[in-house]
Amino acid sequence: MKTIIAIFAILFITTSCGIIGSLNSNTSIKPKESFVLGNNKHGSFKTHLKNEGVTILKVYQAPIDGGTHSPVLINPQESVTVKTEKNTALIIENTGGEYASVSLKVKGDLNLGMTYKN
Repeated sequence: MKTIIAIFAILFITTSCGIIGSLNSNTSIKPKESFVLGNNKHGSFKTHLKNEGVTILKVYQAPIDGGTHSPVLINPQESVTVKTEKNTALIIENTGGEYASVSLKVKGDLNLGMTYKN
């Protein structure tokens, strides 16, 4: 019985701390390039982004069947949270001439394709 309670407690703690069910990443993006998160069929997800670099990032959503919407500019050291709909990619574009660095914490559907594009 003590083993079952201990296992339940460990699962509860790790789940409530966000260790399970989230993706944490620090991503570098070349100048004038973009990082694409979720350019495939998937459910909705929420992303907390922090611009760790010195360039301005442009973040917007692109449904996989075409178009773009909801652009946001993120200044250096600024953070935002973006909720992305089902079957929609989140595009993080480095608008500057230096490497960009962004930290990401993603929750929701984590079956997301990830790629870079020029």
